[in-house]
Amino acid sequence: MNLQLLVLVVSAALLAEAHVIRRSTQNEYKMCVPEDLLELCQQMAAQETKSTAKIICIPARDRLECIEKIKQHVADFGTVDPEDMYIAAKTPDEDFAVFEEIRTREEPEAEFRYEAVAVIHKDWVINGIEGLKGLDSCHTGVGRNVGYKIPLTKLKQKGIIGSLNEPELSPRENELKAFSKLFNKACIVGKWSPDPKINLSWKKKYSNLCALCEHPEICDYPDNFSGYDGALRCLAHNGGQVAWTKVIYVRKFFGLPVGATPAQPTKENPDDFAYLCPDGTRVPVTGTPCRWAARPWQGYMANADVVKTVGELRRKIENLDTVGTKNHAPWLEKVLELNDKTVPKENKVISPGDYLDKANYTDVIERDYGPPFKTVRFCVTSKDELAKCEGLSKSAFSRNIRPRFGCVEEKTVFDCMKAVRDNGADIITLDGGLVDKAQREYNLVPIVGEQYGNLGGSYYAVAVVKKGSKFKSFADLKGAKSCHTGIGRTAGYNAPLYTLIKQNLIEKSKCPYPKALADFFSASCLPGAKDPKHEIDATQSTKLCALCGGDVDKKDSSTKCNFDSTESYSGYTGAFRCLVQGGGDVAFVKHVTVPGNTDGKNPDSWAANLKSQDYELLCPNGGRVPVDQYESCNLAHAPPHMVVTSHSKSDGEVDEIRNLLISASTQYTKRPDLFKLFGSFNGKKDLLFKDSATGLISITGESEIQKEYSKVLAVVNACS
Repeated sequence: MNLQLLVLVVSAALLAEAHVIRRSTQNEYKMCVPEDLLELCQQMAAQETKSTAKIICIPARDRLECIEKIKQHVADFGTVDPEDMYIAAKTPDEDFAVFEEIRTREEPEAEFRYEAVAVIHKDWVINGIEGLKGLDSCHTGVGRNVGYKIPLTKLKQKGIIGSLNEPELSPRENELKAFSKLFNKACIVGKWSPDPKINLSWKKKYSNLCALCEHPEICDYPDNFSGYDGALRCLAHNGGQVAWTKVIYVRKFFGLPVGATPAQPTKENPDDFAYLCPDGTRVPVTGTPCRWAARPWQGYMANADVVKTVGELRRKIENLDTVGTKNHAPWLEKVLELNDKTVPKENKVISPGDYLDKANYTDVIERDYGPPFKTVRFCVTSKDELAKCEGLSKSAFSRNIRPRFGCVEEKTVFDCMKAVRDNGADIITLDGGLVDKAQREYNLVPIVGEQYGNLGGSYYAVAVVKKGSKFKSFADLKGAKSCHTGIGRTAGYNAPLYTLIKQNLIEKSKCPYPKALADFFSASCLPGAKDPKHEIDATQSTKLCALCGGDVDKKDSSTKCNFDSTESYSGYTGAFRCLVQGGGDVAFVKHVTVPGNTDGKNPDSWAANLKSQDYELLCPNGGRVPVDQYESCNLAHAPPHMVVTSHSKSDGEVDEIRNLLISASTQYTKRPDLFKLFGSFNGKKDLLFKDSATGLISITGESEIQKEYSKVLAVVNACS
């Protein structure tokens, strides 16, 4: 080895050693947590323990962003489920490692969280796995791991279950049909679809899958023959011939030892039953079980940099478990996902992909229904919205939400409408005013609507001014500077235009209406007004875009007056920001916009110090009121933003899309820490759905609010 090469090798070694020493000396570990858990994490980090290691809390939007921050070494480690491990394993150039498991105190030495097994009557004559055809089968519930996903995945691999890709059926209905054809009778309870109408329809169509339940006509929880032990009761006492459950419940059901817990007497006789193995053989339930697959433990995952000094971090977590358990600390379960029934357990450092493969769990998550592989393509209009769509696709797929979301980017919302019409995309979320346009001009149909807390599927359009301003009526707004959400949208365009026309402040015959707005206000930000599609002349377009700022934060004026989020003053929050810092006198927004961006609700620098009491609503009938009196002072009671799809799609295709969207909404409303479906993304507001949405609901027919809003549209569309 020459001298120069030797110097390089020694230098590299010293740098590496210095890096390890630096980490050990600093004794700091950055834990990534969803932002809603930041305060609890900081409480945890303040605890004194035997380990002197220090935890620093790094907030992220959700677990998906935590994975990215750990990869980028912005954070060191975080709490993960097997589904998070799957996303991590599929991340390009990843260097993740699972270094600690969260095991149960009941089975601290068990290799996996649970093992999926099939149990049969010992003396039942069955010809291998093929013999499952035509049996009466007992399951834990629809969509669950050991009683649904694992048998479905493994039986499909073995060719026992037939096609799962009939194109006219949704993925879930394909699965139900396959089970219905394979088994004579079954008990698979639960909500087969989050849409009540589809759920009822499927349960009538595949009624044999409810025949073994305690309440076949309901086929939902609670049911004595559902769940892990319920499936065994179904097998032992309700005519079942095979039960899909997990090992620990088999041992409890038959009174066998569980971990350190000795055998407990029961009325069930284990000698009458056996495990059916994946190779078609059988073993006694008193012996070593033959599993079909296993679910790995939850645990803690770090990047490769941290693994070098992971011993001290392990000690810190174990010490925090002791302190948290003793003090019944809320942060223990929320941040570390530990409780009095679980314990952190050191495992051999392993990559997340290998960890899942060890349990034969990767293919359970990837459980597919093709080819062809179905996707529901969300149309988006910006890079930020595309990134959120792609994040949703990753998270939802790992969490058993099918079919997979796809993402299509177009330049404008109108290009998106065209893409959905022409089958270049499947769905887009639109404001109520644009929904009307989509129906009239693009043959699209609304199928799902946003919900907004206590108001359900509706909101109020309001006019916001600064407290103490000179404006006391809409007539006073003549010559003022106005901020709008976007051309053609409900709160920012249709509602104020309707109000001005009804009050004869704009002549009903003064077409086109964008020109009338330009004449009424001295300057505006009406995002989208520069689009040639609207046929607004250059002079009027200049006035209607005068207050717009483009990307204000990046000082990029090239996106000025764009319809989408690349214009900082677009949308509800954007229009309010235009009032705050863009020179506007009035902002036309929805009733939750001011409360949602003041009093500390929006941490962005422009909004951080705003107070809701400094703003008021300008009423159509004159006068101003506080921002919480929107029910008596509003421009319109508007229908929600809605997801639309092509009118040419079949009923089955529409039901599939509706089911997918509501499934995602249900999952992420319950667990926003997994993926923040409703809320800002990368600092941008109202991507895919409005930040103020709290859920999604199926739309069938026209609501009373829609009928009322149609009067607004009739006036606004009179000369469009």
